[in-house]
Amino acid sequence: MLKPHLVLILALSLQLNFVGFTFSQKALSQKQNPNEKPNVIFLLTDDQSTITMGCYGNDDVKTPNLDQLASEGMIFDRHYVTTAICMASRANIFTGLYEFRTGCNFVNGNLTRQLWETSYPILFKNAGYRTAFAGKFGIVIEGEKKLPSQDFDLWGGGPGQTNYATARNKSMAKYAKGHPHSTLSYAEFSKDFIKQSVNDNLPFCLSISFKASHRPVQPDSLFDAVYEGVHFSKPKNYGREKGKHLAEQSKTGRQYTRFEEWGYSNDYDAVMRKYNQQIFGVDVAVGMIREELKKQGIADNTIIIFTSDNGFLCGSHGYGSKVIPYDESTRVPLIIFDPRHPNSGKGLRCRSLTGSIDLSPTMLHFAGLSAPENIDGVSLVPLLQTPTKPVRESLSLMNFWGPKTAHSFGVVTNSWKYLYWYSQENDMSSTEELFDMNRDANELTNAALDESNLESLNKMRKLYDQHLYEINENAVRPVYRQYKDLFDRKQTWADKKEILEKSSRK
Repeated sequence: MLKPHLVLILALSLQLNFVGFTFSQKALSQKQNPNEKPNVIFLLTDDQSTITMGCYGNDDVKTPNLDQLASEGMIFDRHYVTTAICMASRANIFTGLYEFRTGCNFVNGNLTRQLWETSYPILFKNAGYRTAFAGKFGIVIEGEKKLPSQDFDLWGGGPGQTNYATARNKSMAKYAKGHPHSTLSYAEFSKDFIKQSVNDNLPFCLSISFKASHRPVQPDSLFDAVYEGVHFSKPKNYGREKGKHLAEQSKTGRQYTRFEEWGYSNDYDAVMRKYNQQIFGVDVAVGMIREELKKQGIADNTIIIFTSDNGFLCGSHGYGSKVIPYDESTRVPLIIFDPRHPNSGKGLRCRSLTGSIDLSPTMLHFAGLSAPENIDGVSLVPLLQTPTKPVRESLSLMNFWGPKTAHSFGVVTNSWKYLYWYSQENDMSSTEELFDMNRDANELTNAALDESNLESLNKMRKLYDQHLYEINENAVRPVYRQYKDLFDRKQTWADKKEILEKSSRK
């Protein structure tokens, strides 16, 4: 006889397979006219690496609903967050602006009300959409003591990191009895919002911000059996030996010590079981949401976007956590599914470069709404038609948080990534890193040290200088203008030390 928890998992698996099958079919009846404005659902996880999903090539994990969504929509293989830490990244997503234009960072400031008024949820609401938000809001509106619940028709958001215990999230507490773990409570919230929107016969924009898979590690116990005894293949760039060639500056932040502190060095399977179990909960929640769309007859007019606020290093190069701009930290999953598009269901992948700043203008484009003028992001909608046609040539990658020695600035294209680490503290040398993203996706070789790459290096230096110039021109706060000089490759260390000393005295 099967143990009770195995019966539960089997039942869930059958349910997930049924959900996946039903969504591969056209809905038998649609309550909304397909010619009406589409609904938009934006699903955001926290700290999710691409190695947590089957559709990104990992056969060790179980993500049937996400894989189904990917097969029906489009997978983006070169999608980057421009700042790999939650508060800044979420501000990027909301506004379509780089961090130095939002001014939003744990240490440098909060998002102004003026900029919040240009965010995608506000613009959807102003256009007559019903809007809802649940989960980790992740940012603070400058000068406001409370989160902006009044700006949404339905609110399930929370301050700070929120909690995995549903009962401890004030705006979600009513779901605690049925779903004591918060991940599935957000699916239940979504179902209620979808039903009410259909009853009101209004288009909607729903934003769900899962706490998973952020630490502390607290996966839903419902899924304890999913990865019981499973062994996980380590990435090709796993471990300290595969990080010796990387900048010394990158080893001065907490991401370096967490390789050992968080168990990647000596208990990899156990760590990854719990990490992936948290994502499995998200996968079940996605299945619940999609089932409700079908039940309400609006699946064929509802666009779904799934991504994460940043990646996770998971032992790559001997690091844990995120923040630094190597690919496991900055490159994240992105799936876009527009059931109205003729390319849906073809299992297409897009290798064109895209960024987190592109998500807001993309959602607005789907709804036929104009994005604010002069934002940094661009719409990704054209890629659904032509995945190989680039919508941008390059993207800035930055970290202005944590130890100043670990601050970095860089630029990535479809072919290359260039990073610059300015600090010369503790006898370090300022460091250039160049990675061939087509031949060396695991970033195992610093191509800047090979003279045969000089032409490419010089092109990326020039592009880097152009991106750096934008900080001085467009920084919303004075504190960001110092980065223009700190990351200037031609400035002396003596001048940079003076800038740092002045900054520390303020």
